[in-house]
Parts: sequence; C-alpha cells; structure tokens
Amino acid sequence: MKGTVGELGEFGLIRELTSRLTTTPAVRIGPGDDAAVVAAPDRRVVASTDILLEGRHFRRDWSTAYDVGRKAAAQNLADIAAMGAVPTALLLGLVVPAELPVTWPSEMMDGLRDECQVAGASVVGGDVVRGDTIMVSITALGDLRNQEPVTRAGAQPGDLVAVTGWLGWSAAGYAVLSRGFRSPRAFVEAHRRPEPPYHAGPAAAALGATAMCDVSDGLIADLGHIAEASKVRIDIRSGSIDIPTQMNDIGQAVGVDPMQWVLTGGEDHAIVATFHPDTKLPARWKVIGEVLNPSALPQVTVDGAPWTSKGGWDHFGDIES
Repeated sequence: MKGTVGELGEFGLIRELTSRLTTTPAVRIGPGDDAAVVAAPDRRVVASTDILLEGRHFRRDWSTAYDVGRKAAAQNLADIAAMGAVPTALLLGLVVPAELPVTWPSEMMDGLRDECQVAGASVVGGDVVRGDTIMVSITALGDLRNQEPVTRAGAQPGDLVAVTGWLGWSAAGYAVLSRGFRSPRAFVEAHRRPEPPYHAGPAAAALGATAMCDVSDGLIADLGHIAEASKVRIDIRSGSIDIPTQMNDIGQAVGVDPMQWVLTGGEDHAIVATFHPDTKLPARWKVIGEVLNPSALPQVTVDGAPWTSKGGWDHFGDIES
C-alpha cells in the first residue's frame, strides 16, 4: 500500500492492519469491537506486557518492520511460555509518526501475525496513536491448561539448572551490526528476530520445573532473579555451555570473550529452569549448573566465583547487549 499513515488516517490504518490478521479457536471475538473476548478454559489468565521504542530497542537501518513485529511478539510470548503457560492472544499498542509510510506498520503487523502463529496465538486487538517516534507496546495472554504457574521462587538447593534455546547469539549479532557488518547472518538474524522455544515452557512445567524464566536480560541477570526470589545461590558451570565456532570467530574479530555474550547477553529468549535432581530431561535441555544453599546473599556464581565482568540489560543503565 502506498502513501503515509497520515494520509490513510487512523481508521484506515486500523482496517489495513486488521485485514492482515488470522485467528485461532481461542478467540471468540477478535478485532473490531470495543474489546476482544478470548477463551480461558483454565479460568486463570497469564498476562505480560512490554514496550519496544525506536532507537532504544530497534533501529530501522538494522531491522525491517517485519523483523520488529516478530521480535515484539516473541519477547512477550516467551514470557507467557516461561510461566509454563500456552500463549493464546496478543494486544498491540502502536505509536507512529504521521509521515511514516503505511508499508512499515503493515509489514510490522505481518511479523506480529507470523510470530503468533509459531506460538499458537493470534493478535486480537489494540490501538494506534500518532507520535513523534515509533513505539510498539505489546500485551500477551496465555492459558495454564490446568498446570500450576512456574514462578521464579521455587528453586531448592540440589536442583539442576538447565537451559533450552540460544545463548549469546543476539548479543553476538548486535556486536556484528554495531560494527557495520551484516554477517555471519545467523547471529545477525538472532538479534533481529529471536526464536524462543515456546513449547519448552509448558513442557518444563509438566516435568515438574521448580522455577523458570526466559533469558531476556542475560543468563546471569535472569538466574539472579530466580536466586533472589528463591533465596538460593546458583552456580553455573561454564564448561557445560557450548560456544559455536562462529561465535568464537566473531569474538576474536571484535576482541570480546564470547562467554561474556553467553552469560550476560540478553534478548535470546531462551528458557532457563530449575528441576529436581532426579528429573529425566529431554535432549533439548542442557544442564549448566546447580542450585546451592546461599552462602550469604542470594547470588549467581560462575564456576564457584562471582562474575565480575559488566553485563546484563538495565533499561535505566548503560546499554549492554
């Protein structure tokens, strides 16, 4: 579609965006009414929300609108899965400048729709507002399907720490992009468009996971949330974490130890969980550490020692990906 958002107008833009959507059986009333109606067979709704701001969370010279849509959906739907729930629906709040070409929000909506389809969910409504910069606000919903939610607070001394999904790939891709390169493509794409293992969250709940979260701020930071909530110490065994050859090559090229990306790089949206030590984990899960009694304050250590290198994501601190 040609023209700008301003030329199309609010209601024209809404029609354009909603025309691109698909639905699922969980959606009883979708876009077009005052509110959506989504089935909640479990009678409990898992909800999460997040914001992507242009210049802070994405750059249009690095990522296409479609990439931004996939990423915006993925990081929210991953939160639902990390509670042990199945994603069902997504709501969009979109702020765009009037002079923005209509193709940008249209392609972004395609990305949202396609990522939702991967997770088994659908976009059910939202709002659009004129603003000076692009902001994408997402609220994701999910269903526990009669399972208890897996929080950050249940880890016990003796539990295994295991992860499934990519670690450090997004941070390595960010390092490549920030130096003006576009390859290795797999790592660049991991930064632009993460691939959370949605199925692994509910599966981990069924296996009896004692605590769980997705790796959005960095492995140490997110395990730190579990350690604090559970009042335990978590020790990561660095030798149990495989680093791909290409990530090592990128690290050598930019002068960074790739273990730094693995331990502190965010936005991969892998899922990390703790399990009873006798749990038989599927091959997709990699045991990388254990839960210990806290020696003092709850903390995360690496090979028995505190990790002193800077890293992890803090929205009000320095940017570190």
